[in-house]
Amino acid sequence: MSKELFLTRYSKAINEGYAAVFSGAGFSKSVGYVDWRTLLKPFADELSLDINQETNLARLAQYYRNEMFGRSSINQAIVEQFSQDKVLNDNIKIVTRLPIYTYWTTNYDKLLERGLELNERKADVKIESKQLVTHKRDRDAVVYKMHGDVDFPDEAVLTKEDFEVYNEKRGLFTTVLQGDLISKTFLFVGFSFDDPNLDYILSRTRILSKGKTGESFWLEKRVEEPDFSELITQESKNAAEEEYRVNKVRQNLKINELKRYGISTVLIDDYTEITSLLKELERRNLKKNIFISGSIEKFNENWSKDKVEDFCFSLSNNLIKKGYKIHSGFGLGVGSSVINGALEEIYKAKYKKIDEHLSLRPFPQNISDHQERQEKYRQYRNDILSDVGVSIFIFGDKEKLDEKNENISGMLEEFSIAKEKNNLIIPVGSTGEVSRQILNEIKTNIEDYPYLEKSIGILENNLSAKRLIDEIIKIIEEN
Repeated sequence: MSKELFLTRYSKAINEGYAAVFSGAGFSKSVGYVDWRTLLKPFADELSLDINQETNLARLAQYYRNEMFGRSSINQAIVEQFSQDKVLNDNIKIVTRLPIYTYWTTNYDKLLERGLELNERKADVKIESKQLVTHKRDRDAVVYKMHGDVDFPDEAVLTKEDFEVYNEKRGLFTTVLQGDLISKTFLFVGFSFDDPNLDYILSRTRILSKGKTGESFWLEKRVEEPDFSELITQESKNAAEEEYRVNKVRQNLKINELKRYGISTVLIDDYTEITSLLKELERRNLKKNIFISGSIEKFNENWSKDKVEDFCFSLSNNLIKKGYKIHSGFGLGVGSSVINGALEEIYKAKYKKIDEHLSLRPFPQNISDHQERQEKYRQYRNDILSDVGVSIFIFGDKEKLDEKNENISGMLEEFSIAKEKNNLIIPVGSTGEVSRQILNEIKTNIEDYPYLEKSIGILENNLSAKRLIDEIIKIIEEN
């Protein structure tokens, strides 16, 4: 599957609430944790085996357990390797920042939990089967650790026997995962699909659903062609070519096999591309969230009070019609109309929920100390703009303009934060002073805002509310 088609379909799943993530060992290895093979290498050495020659790692772990009459050494290795604090990378931060509710993993570490906590999201973590029948209230995500957790190494699924008794001890995980595979769209990251347990679950799910599983995606690095220029002898070149051919065939066979389970493969040339794809998913998700920044107290012949209210009402109303979510700080003179326009469209649709399409964030009041107010407002604005991908700037006129004017300096501060957050910024300069000031700064640095090049004239000079709204929506939809 092409990267663009993957981005389109998985973005849709995220926006509509049925996306899920399944992370494997590669996800944890990227921050410095060991993979399964590295974890078991010392035990292979003790058994006088070459870890690179072992294809069944669960059986290898079982051999070691048999020879040592227990798994205490294995448990200690799990604790030592996965209790270490690792610095979260961008992939983990983005995956846990996206509005995804369901996370599955075969890893023992706590990367998902830490990522969710970092993003101020509370997780309901499921490690044992008995936890599947209880639910913690007010949770932002659920994390299913189907092979256990580093805090309970003796229960970690690792040996051949662990897999043999999996359905007896952890059968509910299988049942829940089967349901999610049918109803949700999964993104598999850091996976080799060599896990015998997951292979069984995928097979059973396909049989039970008669092949009607949900669509899912697997990110996998394309088999890399060797650099023949670095090989000296013809014999080494022939060996490298044969190895490449076999690996290519094996990858294609795996890709076709996964299609049976509704899993489409997205091939990448380098693992760094995963970060780029995740960032693009986040950008597309945030683009559905639009912040309208503005305030007005001084009206004029171009923008009378009635025209301003009609413009704000129609702007938010049309954005809701297009499926966007409005975020408003309840700006003076514009906030009420923005909210009313959104509510009218929301109430027209029988099943639309207000909190899915409108977020009201009025600023804290009654803070007498100027410096304290400035600091809290800055943090408040930062929080709002962290949740959006588009910022529209309108009006910005007051009777008296001075440096302590909260609404005016606030719009400029919101513009500054929007730049930091890489928002799609749309200044409607024809509406007022501060919006024009923002537009002029953008004109000076138009190379940083290529999406506005064809629209800047309309945003600067046009006074037609309908024409401006059409142009705003066009900019958002084309970017």
